[in-house]
Amino acid sequence: MLVLALDTSTAACAVALAELTAAETAANPGGPSWLDEAVGDAGVQVWPRGSVVTVDARRHGELLAPSMRSVLDEADVHPSDLAAIVVGAGPGPFTSLRVGMVTAAAFADALEIPVHGVCSLDGIGAATIGATAVVTDARRREVYWARYDDGVRVGDPAVGRPAQVAELLRAHGVTAVVGPGRALYADLFADFAELSLPAAGGDTTVPEAGYPRPELLVGLAGADLLAGRVPSPLVPLYLRRPDASEPHAPKPVSS
Repeated sequence: MLVLALDTSTAACAVALAELTAAETAANPGGPSWLDEAVGDAGVQVWPRGSVVTVDARRHGELLAPSMRSVLDEADVHPSDLAAIVVGAGPGPFTSLRVGMVTAAAFADALEIPVHGVCSLDGIGAATIGATAVVTDARRREVYWARYDDGVRVGDPAVGRPAQVAELLRAHGVTAVVGPGRALYADLFADFAELSLPAAGGDTTVPEAGYPRPELLVGLAGADLLAGRVPSPLVPLYLRRPDASEPHAPKPVSS
């Protein structure tokens, strides 16, 4: 089945098209094989068909739809050929995360296909080894983070001050920290090992390396997709209230 995956939880606006098959199926003979990392259920296999990732924190709304169109056109795939949508559900800043989730929900609804949400941090952490943490920018001088043991998330994602997060990670025996949040607070995470995580094409030096990879999200949702399970309601992982809030009623003015 063909699956379109989106993630806008970080500064990267990421779109990927992948073909999902059972592990024993020899799809795309002679074509690109599944990712080097073992991701998701052992009974699934993901064959990347193309991706577009642009790192620009201020242009998600402008970039997402054209990126989706570009990925589909390059693969000569029509929207009606898609069997499902997978979207990174965060955690992420309210505005950017909402762009991806609303777009995914609307696109899936128009095509009458399911949409599955997956924790965006897993799109980084699933490719790690050992006791590793993923940190991304939460703004307000905070980071979103989660721990992984050989690519499997341990516990729920959280948000916190970088210094406090670093102390928690040390206490839990984490040895490496990855993700775009590491560079923002390099001094606080300097004593953790750094893993080189490649982008979709395998390059570790391009700007999008180290950001969530939508094709990894497809692998993580793969068992549910192939089994035809009804997805859980699409709920964004904001982890805190948005910066904007409803104005309060004006105070009465006494004469």
